[in-house]
Amino acid sequence: MNTRRFIIGLSILAISAIAWAMQKNIVQPDLAKLVAGNAWKIHNRTATAINEFGKSGVRFDEKEGDGIAWIPGVKFSEGTIECDLRGKNVLQRSFVGIAFHGVDEKVFDAVYFRPFNFKSEDAVRRPHAVQYISHPAHTWSKLRSEFPLKYEQPVKPVPEPDDWFHARIIVVKGNVSVFVNDAAEPSLVVNKLNARTDGMIGFYVATNSGGDFANLKITPNK
Repeated sequence: MNTRRFIIGLSILAISAIAWAMQKNIVQPDLAKLVAGNAWKIHNRTATAINEFGKSGVRFDEKEGDGIAWIPGVKFSEGTIECDLRGKNVLQRSFVGIAFHGVDEKVFDAVYFRPFNFKSEDAVRRPHAVQYISHPAHTWSKLRSEFPLKYEQPVKPVPEPDDWFHARIIVVKGNVSVFVNDAAEPSLVVNKLNARTDGMIGFYVATNSGGDFANLKITPNK
């Protein structure tokens, strides 16, 4: 009996050690501190810290042209990216998402959302709610023209367009899956359109769009 208890004890310690080791790899940057310290690698946007409705995060202003803010000192290859995001229900002025496998402000992959399409009464616009892109070769317009509704889909469940929502993006073996809020099924599943296997990670807003981001959590597979 003592031997059995000893073995069980060792097993619990081993599991705890593995869990602790896995937790060490999780990246959860303090976004407010990044803003205060000007540590961002920001292109074409200004960031300010926000603390609203229990969300401590960052807000990017609206400007013409795409904007990206890379998280300093963090590289991402495979794993899970989670974040709370908020756009607004204004047509063509709300594009909020996550950029990854980035080289610079022109070469990157991204998954982004169009909140103004979440609950659109236009049946054509509703499927254009979540989008994968791979710049510079595969822009949204090129993908929509050549592969209709392959790299963009409606979101499920459907969030309120002006509210915070949670996104979970899983990148593994060249596949990208996107989940919204607590959904068990993905809203979008695509294959990556380039051979890059790692790079910078950060926030993405498209032209004439700002956006709010909080609770970024990056869990690498290794």
